[in-house]
Amino acid sequence: MSDGAERGTSERPSEQSSPVRSFTFLVNPTSGGGAAPGAVVPVAWAMREAGASVEVTYSPGPKAMHALVTAAVARGDVVVSVGGDGMLSSIAGEVARLGGILGIVPAGRGNDFARMLGLPDDPAAIARILLEAEPTPTDLISADLPGGPRTVAGSVYAGVDALTASLVNKARWIPRKLQYPAAAVRALATFKAATYSLTVDDDVHEFVGASVVVANSGYYGSGMHIAPDASVDDGLLDVIVIEAAGRVDMIRSFPKVYDGGHVELDQVHVLRGRSVTISAQPCVALGGDGEPLGFLGGAPLTVEVRPGMLQVLRDRAR
Repeated sequence: MSDGAERGTSERPSEQSSPVRSFTFLVNPTSGGGAAPGAVVPVAWAMREAGASVEVTYSPGPKAMHALVTAAVARGDVVVSVGGDGMLSSIAGEVARLGGILGIVPAGRGNDFARMLGLPDDPAAIARILLEAEPTPTDLISADLPGGPRTVAGSVYAGVDALTASLVNKARWIPRKLQYPAAAVRALATFKAATYSLTVDDDVHEFVGASVVVANSGYYGSGMHIAPDASVDDGLLDVIVIEAAGRVDMIRSFPKVYDGGHVELDQVHVLRGRSVTISAQPCVALGGDGEPLGFLGGAPLTVEVRPGMLQVLRDRAR
């Protein structure tokens, strides 16, 4: 067995005749400021006590991770992402492409996709879902980046949102709960507006804006309810456009994003469709699920929904 991996089994009671799932946990040891390794232990222990076969491997890097996913799916294992939204997105597309099943142990700073799915924090409750829940078809996003298509679970965003995410990734001295709010205020205080050209399905729009978010999940930024009507089961993308306004007014209205109240503001527009093509002048930062994706400029970026692409273990469709 390779370094960094461990597998344990125990027998189910003889009266239990249903098949027992086997699992490969892929852990990002840096997620949640290093919290992920500690998060996996009680979940794996509870599942082994229930008779499941569990292998735990710490992330050796993106290329090796794909090989681990391929091997796990070939064995018939459920692939379990242990980390944050970036970790989940990094393996979700590969699991879907191979026809596998994904489980989630939320252990990152944001855990926004897990929040959207209504997944619990309690280890025993997480173990129960992994052991008992039925796989549910779940939408993903495909972004046609210059380096090739990129699969994203939650959202792709350009402008002040991507700048905020970049600042969060550098904010090590701020308490975790304050990292996103502090970074957002700092980004709003320094952003420069851009002209965004969007085609949502067949409808063309142009805005002078601070940010554009193409959302599959309703949440991002560690609990911000950016797209309150979004669903990961409807085969549609929610596009949130925030027009440029005075910096002070934007900072004052920022708290509304946590309960979805921002969509009632005059400068916020909500569009919906299956395919979104977007460009920006001047060039702005681009991100997805907390990870930098480069920059958005005059060359158009196409973002599309992939309905029901991924089978996920969760209690119910949300």
